Amino acid sequence: MKTAVVILNWNTEGFLREFLPGLLRSVKRVEGAEVIGADNASTDGSLKVMKEEFPGVRTIALEKNFGFTGGYNKAFEQIEADLFVLINSDIEVTEGWLEPLVEWMEENPECGACAPKLHSWQDRKMFEYAGAAGGYLDRFGYPLGRGRVLKNLEEDKGQYDSPADVFWATGACLAVRSEVYRRLGGLDDRFFAHMEEIDLCWRMQLEGWKVTVVPESVVYHVGGGTLPATSPFKLYLNFRNNRLMLSNNLSKTFALESLKAGLPEHKAALKGHRKANRVLTFRQLLDAASAAVYLLTFRWDCFKAVWKAYKDSTKLMRKPAKSEVEDYLRSRPATAQVRGIYPKWIILQSILKGDKVFESIRNTMQRK
Repeated sequence: MKTAVVILNWNTEGFLREFLPGLLRSVKRVEGAEVIGADNASTDGSLKVMKEEFPGVRTIALEKNFGFTGGYNKAFEQIEADLFVLINSDIEVTEGWLEPLVEWMEENPECGACAPKLHSWQDRKMFEYAGAAGGYLDRFGYPLGRGRVLKNLEEDKGQYDSPADVFWATGACLAVRSEVYRRLGGLDDRFFAHMEEIDLCWRMQLEGWKVTVVPESVVYHVGGGTLPATSPFKLYLNFRNNRLMLSNNLSKTFALESLKAGLPEHKAALKGHRKANRVLTFRQLLDAASAAVYLLTFRWDCFKAVWKAYKDSTKLMRKPAKSEVEDYLRSRPATAQVRGIYPKWIILQSILKGDKVFESIRNTMQRK
């Protein structure tokens, strides 16, 4: 399987020098695999470092910063491979991390994307926030996962050492079939960065593909390599993109559930559309409550970020019409199934029941 391991770089010269040597050594062991560095018009010495210090890396110089989404889409237009591996520049790989991912994709043709377990680079026994051991989504669009519930991270004690189909897998290190990536139109360019991998994995499931975490593979993630966790811009992207993601996929997801429950296509589409509208309205109220908290605690930058996210997402939203949802139901693959939606609101569950580790909600997930 021809495999392209692609780093999308923007001003991470230090990470390249630290982590690229190990990445090159590990990829060299895999037949048909190569490392490609796509540079998002960096203003530091990143592109020069890749060209001069790492001649084994093929480079693609993009004319401007297209963000995570547009940058990868532009880069993949210039790459021919069976498997695309998206990998952040702040990832430290382990020996033999790539082989299990390639083997899984070769042996499981129903899988559209897979990912390793993601550990913290700073505290190497702990799972890392950006994906842990595979992600899920609660009923209002809040991400959680095996090894990470809200901001609570678990130590990896082998509790998630079996391959598992999940709702989403980390975009920090994600292996995707190129045919699936292209068929779905790649990452949604409107997102720029953050939550784009969740949206992509959601769209994959709606088209009949599975998303799997392969725990035999482990990598370490620094996190915040491009945007720190405290950045108001990061907050803006998370609020804006969550709303875009929900508007992209909720109607089809609820309609598919209704169809499988026995409703005819036109009624399932109508019910899915109405249910999506209710969830989007309630999520809007939750976001407004978050903005109010920022305002009352004098965190002006955060308040403005959430308010701007609401305004911009309203302009950018492309919620499918009922007729489009009905067309999807008629043409959907028989294997279409959305896995890994937690049927409750994880924030409330965490407050009322103390659900801070994934094990505490596993039974609810299995019943779903």
